[in-house]
Amino acid sequence: MKSYLLKFLSILFCGLFLFACASPKVSHYADEKPTLDLSEYFSGTIDAYGIFTDRSGVVKKRFTVLIKANWQVIDGKKVGTLDESFDYSDGTQQKRIWTLTQVSPGKYVGTADDVVGQALGDSAGNALNWAYTLALPVDGTIYHVQFDDWMYLVTPKVMLNKAKMSKFGIELGEVTLSFYKR
Repeated sequence: MKSYLLKFLSILFCGLFLFACASPKVSHYADEKPTLDLSEYFSGTIDAYGIFTDRSGVVKKRFTVLIKANWQVIDGKKVGTLDESFDYSDGTQQKRIWTLTQVSPGKYVGTADDVVGQALGDSAGNALNWAYTLALPVDGTIYHVQFDDWMYLVTPKVMLNKAKMSKFGIELGEVTLSFYKR
């Protein structure tokens, strides 16, 4: 009887652990408005304001981003370029240029020089979820960290972004951004 109870509790614990680790699905937001169209929102100039917090919630960095974005149709697919210029509160600067391709309705692939492989994006309703690995420089060393990146269009001009950073499944921190389309 004791063995049965131990097995039952182990299975229950594992099930609860897996349930707690489950992420929301982008399809959950399918009916939410306004509808996010990446090529519409990320066109022209967008300002962003963000923070990076460590896993305990302490703000480690503040930053602003100036994004200049445009889209064109190449081989029948929408392809966008997002030229991002970061200014950090410690005086450092960074540049990232994304190339985004809509591969099918609501599905995107993104690349950038510091993204390992491709970013995979899934969009529905007012939400977009990106999954990618970023080569992150920290004190002269490059770490490959995974991002689970969620964007939510709040109004036609405002989008909020929350991204969890992890390595080996261990959460390192979170990036929170507010985008404002000029």
